[in-house]
Amino acid sequence: MYGVRTSGHAFQKAGRKKYQRFTKKSLKNGNPYGKIENRDILLSLFPAHQGTKRPKGGTTSMNKYELALVVNAKIDDEARAAVVEKAKDYIARYNGTVTEVEEWGKKRLAYEIQKMREGYYYFIQFESDAACPAEVEGRIRIMDNVLRYLVVKKEA
Repeated sequence: MYGVRTSGHAFQKAGRKKYQRFTKKSLKNGNPYGKIENRDILLSLFPAHQGTKRPKGGTTSMNKYELALVVNAKIDDEARAAVVEKAKDYIARYNGTVTEVEEWGKKRLAYEIQKMREGYYYFIQFESDAACPAEVEGRIRIMDNVLRYLVVKKEA
């Protein structure tokens, strides 16, 4: 049927049925751990996902990152300071260390964001392992007074 359009839900349902048939077949053939073994086989094809290699010292290397925050300009100074402290706490919670915080002050935005023309810019430099930036971004994404954010890995 070339002219018929189907929703994405129909494709998801079909994929789910194939997966259920596959697991039933593997259980029926006497393999009670079919799903787990197949996952392990899949992961064995990608050696990067089997675990991180550590240097001889036994500790993972710390990378340098920079977090850029654009904070709402309509809130008072204490609330802005609380937003920056919360971001620093998130970095510390996920095994990072803040090295420097730069406040660039109130700047005009290139375009209107949430009906605002201005925002306070902060740049936070920190060192952490590779998992920290994703966790920090996930937490900052849901903060109310943060208009925009970006975590960038700095050159070594």
